[in-house]
Amino acid sequence: MDVRIERTRRSLQEALFDLARDRPLEELTVADIAQRAGVNRSSFYQHYADKETLLADALDTAVERAGAFLPETITAPDGPQRALIAYLRHIDERADVYRRVLGRHGSAAVAARLRDRIEAVAREGLARMGAQAFEGVPPDVVSAGVAGSALGVIETWLARDPRPSIEIAAEWVWRVLVGVGDALEQPQESRAPLARPGVGSVLRGPTPFGPT
Repeated sequence: MDVRIERTRRSLQEALFDLARDRPLEELTVADIAQRAGVNRSSFYQHYADKETLLADALDTAVERAGAFLPETITAPDGPQRALIAYLRHIDERADVYRRVLGRHGSAAVAARLRDRIEAVAREGLARMGAQAFEGVPPDVVSAGVAGSALGVIETWLARDPRPSIEIAAEWVWRVLVGVGDALEQPQESRAPLARPGVGSVLRGPTPFGPT
């Protein structure tokens, strides 16, 4: 990418981060963002269609810089938890922004990108496992349920005051998601409805976010 283009996009992204910490996204205008970034409106539209696309790109860029990716293929038993902590640390450092964009009046573009990312991880994990527990349920439905659960936990964590630690949030997310893994590990006849997953099962067996 051209250095000038990258510099302009970075200026716009940082300007939006600065403004979004103090004001709701819906109150911000393209003119506000352009002025803070030191560019004109036409320069903004040369790079982004609207402010929501800009914010989604800004958060994606921040994730890449932080190396805070969601768990994919991880071999260490505690790898998924470590990956979640890294990702949640990225969210925690921008909690004011994420709280606004994931809230009831937030950014559909940002929420959709995050949901798509989690769904992709879930689909890959389920495909590797060849899971039978969801036989008859389309994979996209299962992965959508996983993504919805994860986002719900993250949004609730961000809304708490005081906000619990990153480690606690990671455990909450993992405990909710590992319920799927527990269901897959147990024989059908021994599965108890609404059984609470244990930490041991997180480390013991495969889940949609762990290795086969």
